Amino acid sequence: MKSYSLNIANFLIGFESASDGFELVPGIRFRSFISSDNDHDVFIKVHSGKYEVPENAIKVFDAPYIEEINGIRVKKSDKFWSIHKNNNDLFIKTVFPLSSENKNAVLKFSLSDRDWHLWLDGNGKEADPLEYPLDGLVLYYLAAIRGDIMIHASGVNISGQGYIFSGVSGKGKTTIAKLWQEAGAGVIHDDRLILRRTGDDYIMFNTPVYSNDVPKKSPVNKIFLIGHGTRNEIIPVSGAAAISMVLANCIQHNWDQETTARLLESVSSLCTGIPVFRVMFLPDRNIIDEILNYG
Repeated sequence: MKSYSLNIANFLIGFESASDGFELVPGIRFRSFISSDNDHDVFIKVHSGKYEVPENAIKVFDAPYIEEINGIRVKKSDKFWSIHKNNNDLFIKTVFPLSSENKNAVLKFSLSDRDWHLWLDGNGKEADPLEYPLDGLVLYYLAAIRGDIMIHASGVNISGQGYIFSGVSGKGKTTIAKLWQEAGAGVIHDDRLILRRTGDDYIMFNTPVYSNDVPKKSPVNKIFLIGHGTRNEIIPVSGAAAISMVLANCIQHNWDQETTARLLESVSSLCTGIPVFRVMFLPDRNIIDEILNYG
């Protein structure tokens, strides 16, 4: 297809291939997020070929390619993606480490403009414009622009109550999501959530990571900062401690002072309106019962 739209976390993202561009083929994990709505938050024009970032653009962020092997973060390559700034224009340069093809891309965008441009340089006539890592980068900047929060967390809903379990890799997000699922809860996601504020309420949304992902959302009623322990323990936290611990699990690129300040303000508001707890747990059903009976 030459154009399509996605609705992810209530962000409407439009794609259109330029006249010289690829046939656009959304990855399988995005198929359930295709939307007929055309009131786009951003519209991405996809071009074929190489694009040179302006010579006077300044590199402001550089991300190496890191894999987690048995819970250990291992740097696989220095070459992954980087951000460059030229006046109000931002450029993300990236390679695609999970692709079998040798290709690269440049995304040109602005924090104040809804019209973005993507150049894909590679062989073939078809392309997924949100191939990893572009999916997470586009969603992150959409959230950052609007003061929303992208966080490493699993989320569940049981009897209309939404619980977030946040932590970096190895802290037990997937484990605790499975325990809740076995207890009858609906799992919103077990890895990465977007939190959006609506009035005084917060809604969590899943993001497409797995091939069978479908759009899911839930209100947020409590936030738990998790870790494995020798016994189950639930400890309320508030104020600066809660804010700093939640902030540590948020996805963030700290090169831009304004974006960083906006995220801090969003997390501060979240932790003021939603109760936050530290949870150390053993991987069995008892932690589910203790959380449900707590307070």
